[in-house]
Amino acid sequence: MTQTSHRSAAIVGWCHSPFGKLDIPDIEGLIGAVAQGALDDAGVSAAEIDFVTVGVLNCGFSKQGFEAGLVSVAMPELAHTPAMHVENACATGSAAIHAAMDFIESGRGRIALVIGAEKMTATPTAEVGDILLAGSYRKEEDRVEAGFAGIFGQIASSYFQRHGDRSEELAMIAAKNHVHGLANPYAHMRKDFGFAFCNTVSEKNPRVAGPLRRTDCSLVSDGAAALVLADAEVAATMRRAVAFRAREHVNDFMPLSRRDMIAFEGARRAWSQAKERAGITLDDLDLVETHDCFTMAEMIEYEAMGLAKPGEGWKVVREGVTSRGGRLPVNLSGGLKSRGHPIGATGVSQHVMAAMQLCGEAGEMQLPGANLAGVFNMGGAAVANYVSILERLK
Repeated sequence: MTQTSHRSAAIVGWCHSPFGKLDIPDIEGLIGAVAQGALDDAGVSAAEIDFVTVGVLNCGFSKQGFEAGLVSVAMPELAHTPAMHVENACATGSAAIHAAMDFIESGRGRIALVIGAEKMTATPTAEVGDILLAGSYRKEEDRVEAGFAGIFGQIASSYFQRHGDRSEELAMIAAKNHVHGLANPYAHMRKDFGFAFCNTVSEKNPRVAGPLRRTDCSLVSDGAAALVLADAEVAATMRRAVAFRAREHVNDFMPLSRRDMIAFEGARRAWSQAKERAGITLDDLDLVETHDCFTMAEMIEYEAMGLAKPGEGWKVVREGVTSRGGRLPVNLSGGLKSRGHPIGATGVSQHVMAAMQLCGEAGEMQLPGANLAGVFNMGGAAVANYVSILERLK
């Protein structure tokens, strides 16, 4: 889609709930926790919102569907504003952002509210695993043990068979993200576990699936995040605005049997297209927020974004490239590993974290002089792949 300058959507406000096991009982409560806050942050009223997108996976976390209808319950001022539910597995949040941007860039409206949310902790652990398998191809992958962790256990095993046992480097990724998460007031798990703990199988850190340990897996979390998007003319009147220098969405085969499961080809293509559209190389980025649903995912994503050759992603974390102070810090927010992974909220949260960095509003997480940020959010095992290149507009 060709974007005209006056219609190109920018982020002009946001709100982020804590992630974790929250007392907020349901999706309408989570919507209510962030919707008004995002409007207040942007300095707009509910009457100025032309469209609302609501990103929620659900898939069995609640019998209450039709999440877009809950906006009117959580915030009566938006009762007559068009609202739409969006779902795209773990990339639901980014899909909701894209839907809102498409609305604005089509000329149908000027300001949109994007809400991502998920309530997961009220569901028994065994059921959570089965619900998340909805993000896999059930005809072939339904009987994988340990739920979606089992899918990534298979991916890790395949990677190790081809490129050697990289358990130590996975532990380094986990330890890095937990150190980064200490600085994030919204994070579910603000604790420095250290490399030794993450690298050791123990009663407190058992194997979950294949070579993956508990510390290699993201958390089951509740939470919500919201963004206000506006076209360029409206954004120019706001106190701050973050522009999308590029945004790309590339899909791949859903069944792992139809592709090389450790190649993440869709992610590679999304990154390549985003960098080309933005007119940049990876060296131009100051930071990246990437989708570390499992440490194995982050390692392969290093290769997909071009930080390492295929099979050499493990070198990146070993050399400290992606740590604070490294050449390209990755997941300064703690990532999904520390911040948490309430499915529908994750993609929106990643964009909030990046926007905060670019606007100098990231507090203890702040990377001095951050000008350009990359965001990667994926649905399933690199099936739906979204890349954003963000820069501060004003």
